[in-house]
Amino acid sequence: MKILAFAAALFSALAVQLAMPQTRNTGGTQMLADGTVNLGPLPGEKGVWELAYVENMANYVIPVPASYGQDRSEARGSAAEPQIPFLPWSAAVYDYNVRTEAKYDPESFCLPPGGPRLFAAPYPMEIIQLPEQNRAFFVFEVSHAWREVHMNGGSHARPKGGTFFGHSVGHYENGGRTLVVDVTNLNEGTWLDFAGHPHTNMLHVVEKFTRPAADQLRYEALIDDPGAYTRPWTVSWNLKWWPNGQLDEYVCEENNRYIRTLRDDFGKLMFFRK
Repeated sequence: MKILAFAAALFSALAVQLAMPQTRNTGGTQMLADGTVNLGPLPGEKGVWELAYVENMANYVIPVPASYGQDRSEARGSAAEPQIPFLPWSAAVYDYNVRTEAKYDPESFCLPPGGPRLFAAPYPMEIIQLPEQNRAFFVFEVSHAWREVHMNGGSHARPKGGTFFGHSVGHYENGGRTLVVDVTNLNEGTWLDFAGHPHTNMLHVVEKFTRPAADQLRYEALIDDPGAYTRPWTVSWNLKWWPNGQLDEYVCEENNRYIRTLRDDFGKLMFFRK
């Protein structure tokens, strides 16, 4: 029933969005009729946002550290990432994940990527804004995941135990040009990235979305997790518009041979034990 309800709401949202008045251009930024930035298709076009593969968020920390190198992928361990304010235990866990080559990455078990990692998986994404309903949706091809953002200025819901995607409350800043999304109530079932940076259920993320050009979306995420890091830190990267692109079917569970042969550190099968 929940799936049917969401599908009905999503189709309704798409119908409403298609019926919305034309956007207007203000200082190079396309704005919706309500005066907020348009983060979806411009009038007369179709398309989706193409996400870049951000393997290691340490390489996307802002401001850019003086030690920044050219390699934006390889994970070398906590000692090589002074820009990440690890606590001792999170440094040890990260070093273990690097040493074991992300062997126990939850996404490898077909669990969804949560938090900022949703915007770091190399699959397209669509943004649906419904100002008349005080809601916005992020719809991802990866894991067929979707997030609802409550735009009514309310407080966070507190589901028991947290969820993979948390609870999102949003508002606009910078004269309507920046969408700010506050995310809390995340569980501990995900990693921040493929490299293996851990987090706790104390994770609080503040995301910012701006559209500096028609074909570019700027994503920024403040990561505040006092359970794993000594201070908040911020990452940022760009998303590219894919004209006429679409979201395709994504079924991780089909023929996932990885978990059938995965063994723990003692050589025992973790799943499908005989």
